[in-house]
This record gives sequence, C-alpha cells and structure tokens, in this order.
Amino acid sequence: MRVFEVGGSIRDRLLGLRNQDMDYVVVGSTAEQMVSKGFKPVGADFPVFLHPDTHAEYALARTERKTAPGYQGFVFHTSADVTLEEDLARRDFTINAIARDTDGTLIDPYDGVSDLNARLLRHVGEAFVEDPVRVLRGARFVARFASLGFQIAPETKALMQSITQSGELDHLVPERVWQELSRGLMEAVPSRMFDVLRECGALKRLLPEIDCLFGVPQPAKSHPEIDTGVHVMMVVDYAASKNHTLPIRFAALGHDLGKGTTPQKFWPRHPGHEESGVRILEGMCDRLRVPTDCRDLARMASRWHGDAHAALQLSTENVLAMIDGTDALRRPVRFHDFVDVCVCDHYGRLGFADVPYPPRDFLLAALASLQALDFSRIAKSDANDIPGAIARAKFEHLQQFIKERKST
Repeated sequence: MRVFEVGGSIRDRLLGLRNQDMDYVVVGSTAEQMVSKGFKPVGADFPVFLHPDTHAEYALARTERKTAPGYQGFVFHTSADVTLEEDLARRDFTINAIARDTDGTLIDPYDGVSDLNARLLRHVGEAFVEDPVRVLRGARFVARFASLGFQIAPETKALMQSITQSGELDHLVPERVWQELSRGLMEAVPSRMFDVLRECGALKRLLPEIDCLFGVPQPAKSHPEIDTGVHVMMVVDYAASKNHTLPIRFAALGHDLGKGTTPQKFWPRHPGHEESGVRILEGMCDRLRVPTDCRDLARMASRWHGDAHAALQLSTENVLAMIDGTDALRRPVRFHDFVDVCVCDHYGRLGFADVPYPPRDFLLAALASLQALDFSRIAKSDANDIPGAIARAKFEHLQQFIKERKST
C-alpha cells in the first residue's frame, strides 16, 4: 500500500498559490483494507475514504470506461493492481495529473510541470472527449488562472469543440452544469470562462440566453463598449473584482437578458427589456435549477435595474413602487445586494471607472428613512384600513424625504 498526494494541491503549490484541499490516491490496497485501517468510506460512485484523523480524502487508484452518454456514463474499476500512472491517465489536464510521493518526489508522466511553466491547459489523453463536463472545467480553470495568463492548448480546444459538436453536452444533468457555472462565476475573472465556452461553441448549447447577447448593440453614449455581451462580461468581472457573493454575480450575469430578444428595428435601444428579461431569466433558472437566492436576486435586478439607475429622476410613486416591488422593507439585506448589482451594472461599462453613481446613496438612504417609520402606530391609527394607512404613510414620508434630499 502506497499513498501519493495528487491533483490541485500540487498544481497550486508549484504555481505559488495557496490550496488547503489535500487529495490522495492509494495504490496497492482494497476497500476492505482501507476500512480495517479506520478510514471512513464516503464515495458514492467509486471508493473514496476519509482519513480517521485528518479527514482528508483518500481514493483508491482506479481506471474508468465509458459506457453511456453524459458525465455519469462511466464504469470504474479499482483493484490493488491499478498503477499510479493508470490512475493519473484518466485525469483531465496534465497540470492536474501530477503526483507527489511521501519523500517529496514528483511523479509527472504527462509533463504537467512543463505545461504549468508554459501556462497551458492540455488534455492528458484522447479519453478527454468522453467526459463532457471537462469543457466546463477547462473554461473555469482559464478564469481561475487568468492573472497567470493560462491558455488552452490548440489541440485541447479542438477536442472541446468536438465534444460540443457531438451533442455530449446535452446529456449533462442541470445540477452539474450549475455546479461548474457557479464555480466559474466565483473565479477571479469570470468572463474568461464565457470566452472559452463561446470559442468552442459550448455557450450556445449551455447558455443560449447569454450567447445571443454578443453582437447586440446598445446606445454608444451610455454604453461606449456598444456590444451587450461585452457589457455583461464587464459587469460580471466588476462584481468579481469587488469580491461579491454568488447571488450578486449571477444577477450581474442575468440582468440584461431581455436585450437578446429586442427586435432589430429598435436597435440600439431596448424598450421594455427589463420585463422581457424576467421571463427569459425564469426559463434559464428553471433549466439549470438555480438556487432560490440567486434566482430571486437576478429576477429583481432584471426587472428593476432601469428604475434604479433613474431613481433620482423618478416620481415618488415610482420610487415607492420599486421599493415595494423589491420587498425592500422586509428584505433589506437583499435590497442592498440589488443596489450592489446596479452599481456593478453602472461601472461595467467602457470609460465609466471614474463616473459617480448617485442612485446608490439615494436608494439606501430612502430605504433607511422608511425603516424608521413606526408601522405599529400607523396600523392602530386606522384599524379599518391598515394597508391603506401604511401605504399613505410610506408615500407621504418618502415624498418628504425626496423633497428634503433635493433641497440639500
């Protein structure tokens, strides 16, 4: 029985990056022997065990064989005679197929160290095409290592295009697509993931709602970058630069989907794209089974971001409609997130890095002002029409707030 450290921890250490997730592969052992040594089995598809003390993951060396379409269409084989090199051969990229012996010696049968130095993502073998999720993983790694200048090797990109054209991506379960997409959104430069997916044709298959935004023009005065797809990528990258949460980043991605369906006769304007975007967003979220927190914030951003940008010019009725429509008084934290999405939308434009965004302070101050109302007292003032009394109080209070704001 021999134990080797494998995968991302070695890769990141060689790149000078921190990685606290340690994975190990065990050669020359069986599941029964692992259990007898106190390891806890946790693998659903193949034998993976948790160390009894450190709780690090230890997987038995294995090989795999493709038997059906999709990510789950594999049969795994583990036995004491599976070698380390055979185990490494089934991995996706050479930079993830490096092992380290207990004495510190690197085992690198597929030249992963050379590819690390060359900043290349290169597939280990031709079996790469058997697993469609590797298209997403490759795109995600480019986003993660964008600051280091990683590129996908031409021959690997060709295989990613082949996977896309084969229809294998259509067999991915929604949860797996969302898992990789959400991870990619949380990388340092998420736009690079979408760039790679577009280049190999996968974005059109997986996220047609995003793919169709590229090439759609916007007014040059408010959007010097013009292209809607480029703008959305800038918004997502700005959200990443501020270390925003996944719901904010996903809302940044989905805030302008309506522009992809604007009739060309209206270009470069997009009247009503906020409302039409909500319907498109709902369909995308249903298909990917997007978590509720991400879906709700994205829906809010799609519907109300235009009103937020124009908040200082809106009537009291319209400002209150936005606050009520976003359920801001009951969900103030989410409203703050919504405002953050709008800030990202503002700064995710060419040449707007130094242009102030007054609606942010206005909207947050308006909410804080309304939160100061004593709704219990207001309800008691008119027991026969409590909703009406509260609505009138909010309107009058907000009207006064806006009046005082304009006078200062």
